[in-house]
Amino acid sequence: MTETLADTQAELPEHPMPRAAGCPFDPPPSLRDLQSGRPVSRVRIWDGSSPWLVTRHDDLRALLGDQRISADPSLPGYPHRTPGTKVRDQARRTFITMDDPDHARLRRMVTAPFAIKKVEALRPSIQKIVDDLIDTLLAGPKPVDLVEAFALPVPSLVICELLGVPYEKHDFFQSNTKVIVRRTSTADELLAASEALTDYLDDLLAVKLAEPGDDLLSHLATQRVATGEMTRRQAAETGVLLLGAGHETTANMIALGTLALLRHPDQLALLRDGDDPRTVAAAVEELLRYLNITHSGRRRVALADIEIGGQVIRAGDGVILANEIANRDPLAFPDPDRLDLTRDARRHVAFGYGVHQCLGQPLARVELQVVYSTLYRRIPTLALATGPDQLEFKHDGLVYGVYSLPVTW
Repeated sequence: MTETLADTQAELPEHPMPRAAGCPFDPPPSLRDLQSGRPVSRVRIWDGSSPWLVTRHDDLRALLGDQRISADPSLPGYPHRTPGTKVRDQARRTFITMDDPDHARLRRMVTAPFAIKKVEALRPSIQKIVDDLIDTLLAGPKPVDLVEAFALPVPSLVICELLGVPYEKHDFFQSNTKVIVRRTSTADELLAASEALTDYLDDLLAVKLAEPGDDLLSHLATQRVATGEMTRRQAAETGVLLLGAGHETTANMIALGTLALLRHPDQLALLRDGDDPRTVAAAVEELLRYLNITHSGRRRVALADIEIGGQVIRAGDGVILANEIANRDPLAFPDPDRLDLTRDARRHVAFGYGVHQCLGQPLARVELQVVYSTLYRRIPTLALATGPDQLEFKHDGLVYGVYSLPVTW
């Protein structure tokens, strides 16, 4: 039985949906209800439109791998996250909001540094960054905010080194990125933050053209801009995407993952007391599945009629692919609400799926493996320095996490 457009005139659940009080790690209960009863159904979003919400793991993977569905936010029917992101996404295009062949052509220009072998070669330098920051933690006062003192600096230092951005500018790019990932930011605020970052990287690319180094921005400047394959502005916008995604998401996974482990001491012990790299790698995949910090769904629009989950999504219909609840699908992951670091969670969709899956996932994995295998071993008595009910979660963000995480030892 298929749902018709007339059904959308009835009362529809609003999306995004609130999490249950006291359950900060779990997706909203309404998503679970839809997954079990109406896994492909319409919801209403901020602009009054009624895109389809897809909640089951296999349906989500099938659609993300389907060329009949588009990531282009300029198309009619695309379900924009907020009024501000609608304006920003239509004004500033990067490869993640393009379809093939343009998407593939531009993505290939920045793929090489994120290849698994290249990223593995960075492991010793990432380990040094983590160890140095932990040395500073141990030598300083406590309690300390783990977000500002550790979770945010680790990926920021790594992505700065990879891109060739001076880390001394971290306050500038972190503050502007926070505006970009805040759901409540206005269009003017989003455009101003994006423009400030793009202007800065545009100027930096000019320097790289004159004096190239061994970094990704230098490669874009000398191999793409100088040859006319990209304009300097396009290269700068690509750099903004990589700089923001390269620190914001991983920083939230470090902090939220630490909180989840502190709340599950039996699982924390598996990381703290073991030294098997396979255990650490499995733990990273399970924490990615369990937490799924990109919690506003993958946004798409159908280019043709598609039948999925007993429904027909018509050409021009918007689609929200709810990865946070897909990663808690009991048909894909038995007992999905349990954090189990021994689980084989490799089929999770925290990084998406298909041609648009996260470019930087190999780097994120190595960073998280180094952090999770080092922090709790070196500070075995790490503990919250405040009550869990005092923590402020990023319910207003496009990326989920905690604003601060006071810890002691």
